[in-house]
Amino acid sequence: MKKKVLIIDDSALVRKILSEIINSDPGLEVADTAMDPLFALQKLQKNPVDVVTLDIEMPRMDGISFLKKLMTEHPLPVVMISSMTAKNAAVTIEALALGAVDFILKPADLLNLQSLQTEVIQKIKNAAAVRLASRQFYQPSRTVITEPVKTQFSKTFSTTDKIIAIGSSTGGTVAIEEIIKALPVDIPGIVIVQHMPEHFTKAFAERLNSIYPFTIKEAQNNDQIKNGFIYIAPGNRHMTVKSTGGHYMIHIIDGPPMNGHKPSVSILFNSVANNVGKNAIGIMLTGMGEDGAHAMKNMKDEGSHNIAQDEESCVVFGMPKKAVEYGAVHKVLPLKQIPAYLVRYLQSADDSE
Repeated sequence: MKKKVLIIDDSALVRKILSEIINSDPGLEVADTAMDPLFALQKLQKNPVDVVTLDIEMPRMDGISFLKKLMTEHPLPVVMISSMTAKNAAVTIEALALGAVDFILKPADLLNLQSLQTEVIQKIKNAAAVRLASRQFYQPSRTVITEPVKTQFSKTFSTTDKIIAIGSSTGGTVAIEEIIKALPVDIPGIVIVQHMPEHFTKAFAERLNSIYPFTIKEAQNNDQIKNGFIYIAPGNRHMTVKSTGGHYMIHIIDGPPMNGHKPSVSILFNSVANNVGKNAIGIMLTGMGEDGAHAMKNMKDEGSHNIAQDEESCVVFGMPKKAVEYGAVHKVLPLKQIPAYLVRYLQSADDSE
């Protein structure tokens, strides 16, 4: 049976092109379109759908206000339609925290939207496949936390030469937040590749930094990796880790995409394998494809301890599944169990040193 899609966008051209793209796939069908959220609410009451595409900037009610209402009254998988601006990047990151599954970047020339056919279809199908259980699982993260999270553990960490490397894609912004909100403030330095374009990685880092009691930033060249710091790879650049003068340092490099991504988890994980080895902990979170899976096996071969998110808690069980298939993982866990396991592992590593 075809998955039904509701398109909400104030641009008639966008509604037309998106309809053509979606209807071109035999597994999808545009059930209806709406020029603003108020019309959309009326149509949803009469005609249930499986997925909603939602523009951010619209008359009468903006996309975020509509998303909050939708997730409260009638939760559905939502794919945001955003443009490449710093303002829209921040709003899109908020939308993901509120429950949107993914986003599509609207090109400056709307006629070029047709060139995104493969991406549009794949992201809508991913959203349609999100299980109700997964949507309920992520529900707690839709409330923005205004007070820093204070986590009590049995002892602090003395280890200063450990690094935690995380790779994630679709659904990863919420998954990352679920992990860091349950970690102690003296956790070893964390380096993250989340598949997102430029502007969006900065907005993501700034949002997390405003909420949690760590220093969370978009990584810069020659940043020294420190306990209690979290570094997010910048969009449209690759991030690597080097060992220099007894410290681990971040190097930001240019270059072609790897596995279709820039930043690439593979490039980060391979650098961690080569330069950190047994002092690394690798975590593979939700995401489509297999970026980083082979590199995670390289990390394991060099002595790292690796964790993968389980299928039930993933929005897309792609990257973790491949890591497991390649024999790169020591432990497969539900997302909510990863922070406590990570802390126990680090504490046991401290005890053995």
